[in-house]
Amino acid sequence: MFKINDYTKSREAFLRAEKVIPSGIYGHQGPTEGCYVPVEAFPLFSERAQGSYFWDVDGNRFIDYMCGYGPNILGYNDPDVDAAAAAQRKLEDCVTIPGTKMIEFAELLVDTVHSADWAFFAKNGNDVTTMAVMVSRAYTHRKKIVFFKGYYHGISPWTQKIDYAGVTPEDVSNNIYLDWNDADALARTFDENKGQIAAVIAQPYMHNNFMDNTLPEKDFWQKARKLCTENDTVLIIDDVRAGFRLDLAGSDHYFGFEADLICFCKALANGYNVSALCGKNFLKNAASSLSYTGSYWLSSVPFAAGIACLNKLKALNCPQLLIEKGTRLKEGLIAAAAKYGFDLRVTGVPSLFYLRIADDPSLMLHQEWIAECVKRGVFFTNHHNHFINASLTDEDIAETVAVAEEAFSVVRDRHS
Repeated sequence: MFKINDYTKSREAFLRAEKVIPSGIYGHQGPTEGCYVPVEAFPLFSERAQGSYFWDVDGNRFIDYMCGYGPNILGYNDPDVDAAAAAQRKLEDCVTIPGTKMIEFAELLVDTVHSADWAFFAKNGNDVTTMAVMVSRAYTHRKKIVFFKGYYHGISPWTQKIDYAGVTPEDVSNNIYLDWNDADALARTFDENKGQIAAVIAQPYMHNNFMDNTLPEKDFWQKARKLCTENDTVLIIDDVRAGFRLDLAGSDHYFGFEADLICFCKALANGYNVSALCGKNFLKNAASSLSYTGSYWLSSVPFAAGIACLNKLKALNCPQLLIEKGTRLKEGLIAAAAKYGFDLRVTGVPSLFYLRIADDPSLMLHQEWIAECVKRGVFFTNHHNHFINASLTDEDIAETVAVAEEAFSVVRDRHS
């Protein structure tokens, strides 16, 4: 039997937070967003982290499969990345003019990412998806953008839905929404909007929330690439979540095609705040034409961390390592579920996987099982895909499967 966590200090901290911070914890990590159900099963504030673990303010240790929602790819406090960042910090960080670490990092990305001829740096994934759309519109002198339903490309108004608070009809008036994997619908859309589509933007595979993740069908990306080329439309790949967990050369390379623009963020520097837009040479002048920057976008410490992170990912052959670890975890979880008569679906690439108990379409059983795992020290969330990091050990995987099995037994007893 595993110990059940107590969250007394987390609750006390939240009561303090909600007095001075909107929602107490804002964004998708907050208890109001639907990823923590029931809320009382989850910790709300952390105190420290190391490797594959974090500890909350009550001292509970968690094997972390959210990895900071993706940035932790090597392990929290990776010594090589932290040493590179510390050495750079002694020299300079945010200075009036940029340091040459920016050039070194751009050169490394261009050398690593198959479709990259240049790199532009910002801070968040949303910064670079927004820039990708702006570059596409600057290059094509067109307005319309094609999305695939179930997408997530950031938090700017153009990425959101018409009924979201603060979003106006004008913000999304040039958006076209298609079903994922429907190349015929994409072809019809180009025919119906000749000379009007600036870009097609998509994740490399559909790793959306609240439903099984879906890989591209055979030749889907090749057909999409051909349609974009024929219509002089920019093909944007949002690799913010999947980047470097499938292929160091980019997730477009993993699926056998080339993007015109590709967006990176989460795993780029193992938690140091930097994002990157990489692109083809024919879009370089359009990128140069934008008025687009930020107060901390040229700071050198995250560039140094990114260089160390990317070099270590190469040395470890990290995508293959993560896929192997994810496959072992997947097999163990499915077997644990089957032992208690549950049909657990584990979808997506194993390094970036999605969990769903398929026995109950309401997802209530799934939420109960996730809650029982979290209360025992395995941090999953209900309706988001999960991440593998390189520091995850065989012992961590074994403990996770054991916790999952006990959680399945509890849910089965409750619904015998």
